[in-house]
Amino acid sequence: MAVPDRMDEQLRALGLVEGQRAARALFSEVTARGLIAPGWLESEVADRIRELAREMSPRVPRRPLPVVRSGPQCVLPGGQEPTDDRVIEPDDLVIADLGPMFAGYGTAFARTAVAGQDPDRLRLLDDLPRVFTAVREAFRAELPMTGAALYAEARTLATKAGWTLGGWHAGRLTDATPPARDAVRAEAWISPDNDRPLRRTTDEGHQAHWVLEIHLVDEHRGFGGAYTGLLDLA
Repeated sequence: MAVPDRMDEQLRALGLVEGQRAARALFSEVTARGLIAPGWLESEVADRIRELAREMSPRVPRRPLPVVRSGPQCVLPGGQEPTDDRVIEPDDLVIADLGPMFAGYGTAFARTAVAGQDPDRLRLLDDLPRVFTAVREAFRAELPMTGAALYAEARTLATKAGWTLGGWHAGRLTDATPPARDAVRAEAWISPDNDRPLRRTTDEGHQAHWVLEIHLVDEHRGFGGAYTGLLDLA
């Protein structure tokens, strides 16, 4: 197996960061233009985001679309696709997963918006980046940190904020895709089953880079939100 050289690794990391930057700029424009609003189907919002992305960068492909889910479908764990194309309702939380649009960069990016002023949903919206940042700071502070240990930290911080950490994992290697849980390689996920250090070289010889996925859920009221981004790169 050929070992990637230093320049290969630098270019790979730069590509991940550039994808994150582009996705962040797109979501900022989505919110500035109010594209996520009550009365629209999730598929219609996905189309509007795709057209905005093409306006901002003509190189953005027409497929795949972003994944947009709203209301109770935001409680579904990442990788489990919603079965219905809902109309966004007042006070819904709406997750926009832009990762599929930036797959060429190998990155992942999801953010949440709220279509209303419900105080509990607004509190969750505020807590998502706070928990994400706290988990990332815990990762940076502890050497070594295993996937299981970081998952436990994410679950603890979510509970302290008054939420449940949704799903069976809190992130993945940047080159991993979300299969069924029984098909995963434990070492590729930030999950209770991963006892390997996150800072390591992958089996393919690359420096491991990670996506952190914070999914906070109110199990009693049936709503949730997600905040996804790079863990170990700025």
